[in-house]
This record gives sequence, C-alpha cells and structure tokens, in this order.
Amino acid sequence: MSTGAVYPSLRGRNVLVTGGGGGIGASIVRHFVAQGSRVGFLDVDVDSSTRLVASLATEGTVHFEPCDLTDIAALRAAIGRVRASLGPLTILINNAAHDARHAIEDVTPEYWDQRYAVNLRHQFFAAQAVMEDMKAAGQGAIINIGSNSWMQSRGGMPAYTSAKSAVVGLTRALTRDLGPFNIRVCSVVPGWIMTERQVSLYLTPEGEADLMQGQCLKRKLQVEDIARPVLFFASDDASACTNQSYVVDGGWV
Repeated sequence: MSTGAVYPSLRGRNVLVTGGGGGIGASIVRHFVAQGSRVGFLDVDVDSSTRLVASLATEGTVHFEPCDLTDIAALRAAIGRVRASLGPLTILINNAAHDARHAIEDVTPEYWDQRYAVNLRHQFFAAQAVMEDMKAAGQGAIINIGSNSWMQSRGGMPAYTSAKSAVVGLTRALTRDLGPFNIRVCSVVPGWIMTERQVSLYLTPEGEADLMQGQCLKRKLQVEDIARPVLFFASDDASACTNQSYVVDGGWV
C-alpha cells in the first residue's frame, strides 16, 4: 500500500477509529498503522475486523474491540478497553455510518431515531469519552466523517442526509468548546467512494453515468482518497486547522 505523505507527528500516537473494520474505516486504520501510529478501532463486523487485524499483525500495533456504537454504554466500555490496551487516546476518527436508503413514507419515529444513532449520536459520545485524555496531553485531533449527500440534495434517504448534515454543526460546536485545550476538530466530507458495499449495492450503469457527469474529476474515488486527508488533519502539519469541513468528492459540489 502506498501511504503518500509521511507525517512524523503521527508516529507513536494513540488513535481510535470507529467503524474501522471495512471500507473507508479500514483504509484509515491501515494508513495510520503505516505512519507508525498505535491504532484501536471499533466495529460491529467481527469477521471483517478480525481479518484486518490479522493482515496488519506484522505492520504495527492494532487493537480491535467489537462494539455496537448505537449502545452508548457499550461504546464507552469499548473505548475504555482500547485505552487500557494502548494508553491515552489523542486522535479520534469518527467514521462509522450506514447510508441505507429509505422512502419518506416508510420512516417511523423509531427508524428515524435509529438512523441518527448510527450516523450521528455516537460521534458526540466518542468525543466526550476521549476528551479528558486530550486535555491531559495538551493536544488532540478529532476528525468527523460526513457526507456530501445533503449538499447535493440527494433524495431517497432523508434521515441519513439530515444526520450527516448535522456532523458539520457538531464539528463546529466541539471546536469552540475544545479549542482552549488545544484540541482541534474538523470534518472530512466524502463524495461517492467506491467501497465494496457501494459497488455491490448501488453502482449501476446509470449511477456511474450520473457520477461521471456530476464530478469535475472523471474517475471513481477510492477509500485512500479519504484516508490521506484524514492523516493530514490529524497530524501536526494541520496544527492551525480547526472548525473546518473539507469536501473530498472530485468536485461534485
């Protein structure tokens, strides 16, 4: 794997990635390990996560905790176990999400709340769980992963798109409160990234034609296109970058 730029400030740092077992999250885990970071990640998919850990066994320090992030008590406990294994956590990548399609008429109050639990709520509580580590260290970086779907006025998933739009507001609110402790908070906003799930479920010929029409760059975006800017914003090279949302979508919005 080509990691691109090398960030010396990431070597030896303790990193937590949510949803790190597959897709964009797995690429983020791999890229931090390649930087010499000590990486813990959470995921509900035990099989994929176990395979990822095995593939990185000779590359660096990786610790996996199975966790349903919609259960906040379980989230807090899993973060505690990662901390016990690696030490204080000073980089958090809030990546976990699920973009299941849903029609307006099919959405119940319970489904709406569950979509917010999957796509937004855990980002706040993960930040809350690690902020004391960051305060004690005198530094920290939190990167929240958003989506450009709401910027496109994308239909067919109103609970998902509204939750993802709120990631921007959460990022800016955390930035204001945590900035005095030298904790930076940014969001990285992907476009349509060609994960295995996206390709298998949604990449039809019509969808690909729409993608190529919408993007200024006429190529499919890959998971490393997100992992690399995440590294930058987590590193000391971005020490003056906070309160920002950086769109990585090939120029679609």
